[in-house]
Amino acid sequence: MKTDDLRTLAQRVADALPAAVAPEVVLTGSVSRGVADELSDIEMLIVTREPVALERCLELAAAAGLERLDTWGPRGGAEHRVSGRRDGVPLELVWWPRTHAEARIDALLDGEPSSAADALVHGLPLRTTGLLAAWQERLADYPPDLAAAQIEAAALRWGGFAAAGLLTVERPGDRLALAEWLVDSATRVLAIVFALNRVWPPTSKRLAARVAVLAVRPDRLAERIEEALTQPDARAALRVMTELQLDTVRLAPSGPNVDRARAWLAEAAEILRSPR
Repeated sequence: MKTDDLRTLAQRVADALPAAVAPEVVLTGSVSRGVADELSDIEMLIVTREPVALERCLELAAAAGLERLDTWGPRGGAEHRVSGRRDGVPLELVWWPRTHAEARIDALLDGEPSSAADALVHGLPLRTTGLLAAWQERLADYPPDLAAAQIEAAALRWGGFAAAGLLTVERPGDRLALAEWLVDSATRVLAIVFALNRVWPPTSKRLAARVAVLAVRPDRLAERIEEALTQPDARAALRVMTELQLDTVRLAPSGPNVDRARAWLAEAAEILRSPR
């Protein structure tokens, strides 16, 4: 289905939810961005006036035409997640009571690591009382103090032990340790880059398109992450990632963790460029 068809289906689901229960319904994800493809599902945020039990969320989803209902994520909290299908299309409905939604916005502005801010900023109202517009206005400016804190937090792990210790993850039989280091490093690189651009971090899907529009970024950012993660030679993978990390912290403002990371990553990169 095309994006317009998916949006139309999402609107039908939103219209079938009682406004007295859910005054705010937001379309998020790839459909809201206009980049949906044949693998995309419909993601929606349902904001309720009062807390609603999971069982009631399932009932409302069924009444809105969803079949094959299921749930995922932790239970027992204010947030509920319901999945299902309508007209053969998979849907994911996230339910937030309004008080929880307001608390989440506060938490995001305080630095909670989440892609929720990006989802809300690019969300489209399917039904609204003005909440989404108010949240988008609050999230329109990525606070510079938050950006600085996120950069320092991301650089924290890079240093504090001998640079040669990085070689321990290239041992034969330790591919899991290597993969863990590469993924963590890539995630921290992206956290720094998005913070430098004062852009709320998205998910890692469609990464090349998401970083291509950023003004401040290392050269070939997405391509180098892909190269490191797919490189069969462990040392070569480490070298590619370490050089990317180094290029990234060289773009960042000075700070205790960033300064330490610059020196440590430069030493590690030199070690990885030398013969085994």
